[in-house]
Amino acid sequence: MRRRLEDGFELDDDPERIDVEAVYDYLANRSYWAKGRPRETVERLVRQAQRVVGLYRDGNQVGFARAFTDGTAVAYLADVYVLPGYQGHGLGEELVRELVERGPFAHVRWLLHTKDAQRLYARLGFGPPGERLMERPGG
Repeated sequence: MRRRLEDGFELDDDPERIDVEAVYDYLANRSYWAKGRPRETVERLVRQAQRVVGLYRDGNQVGFARAFTDGTAVAYLADVYVLPGYQGHGLGEELVRELVERGPFAHVRWLLHTKDAQRLYARLGFGPPGERLMERPGG
């Protein structure tokens, strides 16, 4: 899938096109949720994801999202970002919409964790955690 957006942006779910080094740099150095994550871990997470979507402008990757799923009942949305210079123009919403609503897992229940983007995800149908959701943080 390749989908053109306004102003020269493009979404693409080709895993070979993902710039793992760019994803690593953002996650390990700029994100609040994966700061310090080793490069080898990032590469493995990207390569083993059931679906990845990159956001590109002029051939450069400026955003990313990935999903892992059982393919039948549930999927988890992870590592979503748009570089700061490109935020505030609806690109994050398009990135997530492509991954969640237009992909092969549109029929499953989606889960995610976020500290600061609740309004974005609410526009895409995500609600507050339910009474059954529990979390066991990793060590």
